[in-house]
Amino acid sequence: MARPFKTQRDPQATPRRPKTNFTKLADDPNAPPEPTQRLHKLLALAGLGSRRDMELLIASGRVTVNGVPATAGQGVTQYDLVRLDSRPLKLPFVAELPQVLIYHKPEGEIVSQDDPEGRASVFDKLPKVKNAKWIAIGRLDMNTSGLLIFTTSGELANRFMHPRYEVEREYAVRIFGELTEGQMAQLKEGIELEDGPANFDSITAQGGEGANHWYQVILREGRNREVRRLFEAFQLPVSRLMRVRFGPVNLPPRVKRGQMLKLEQKEVVGLLEWADLPVPSAPLRQLTQREKLKATTVFMPKVRKQRVSALDRPPRDATTAEARPYRGKTDAARKEAPKKPAPRKNENRRVRQTSDLAAPAMQKKSDRNRGRG
Repeated sequence: MARPFKTQRDPQATPRRPKTNFTKLADDPNAPPEPTQRLHKLLALAGLGSRRDMELLIASGRVTVNGVPATAGQGVTQYDLVRLDSRPLKLPFVAELPQVLIYHKPEGEIVSQDDPEGRASVFDKLPKVKNAKWIAIGRLDMNTSGLLIFTTSGELANRFMHPRYEVEREYAVRIFGELTEGQMAQLKEGIELEDGPANFDSITAQGGEGANHWYQVILREGRNREVRRLFEAFQLPVSRLMRVRFGPVNLPPRVKRGQMLKLEQKEVVGLLEWADLPVPSAPLRQLTQREKLKATTVFMPKVRKQRVSALDRPPRDATTAEARPYRGKTDAARKEAPKKPAPRKNENRRVRQTSDLAAPAMQKKSDRNRGRG
């Protein structure tokens, strides 16, 4: 009996997706064109950064599409192979619900991933995420505490931070001294700083004790140390600064210093609607009872151990180099290096002989012979 010919098999077939009669897109002239999406938009949705950052990344030549360097504004489909530094990327052509994290930042931590001084960073405590990275929405300097928002969506971060949206930022400020009515009115009208005029949208006195007084201020931009510089214009130093609200997100009272809280799916959907961003059409994933409890629980993050590459390791000091003089040297250098003198043996040391073991036995035998005589 003749062996039948093998039928063509769908290479995309899986146990959950049975094989079907398929036709390649290139071979089907009547097939509709595959919809394209902007590359920098997909990179931002993947959590690699804001759209502006992705445009700069594409301009640097580090991103390739099908082996060719990408260009600004280029469109890609789900069949294109996109790489970043020769590493393939999985782009979210179907939008997924991003993750949003609230962190009550204490003083003494910086909001930066690269610090040559090696200071404590808020990114050292963030939990790991798959196929994405955390983006800090806004910054707080080292001596400022309060609300800090992290998200895996570059578009959502851009909606919060871009100056054209003028998102409100609310702070609780404690100063050494007290403002007059005229000074408060002047802070609302505007004060000329080194980088241009600045003002508070509102400022309200919150009382105080002794020489310290609290104020609640709201402004719509986030220039470097802007709140502190506005008060220092009247020779009133800020002794404590805390952000309590950023746009529609408030710092919950139950989130204490150094603690984190992950927003629920419904709260994330509310943020996307506030930002006029598309909400994923897929239904929300049903959480288990344990996941629901964990999603609403405030937790204290743990500092993750950072793996240091060989290039980033600091040079060895003199003590370490003397303790291990041949570390990192070639064989020729090891041969040329002076050898340590061998330890001298103690010449006066007596070596134990075999006769030392037989002497006691001979002595006992002679004693027995004397007794018989």
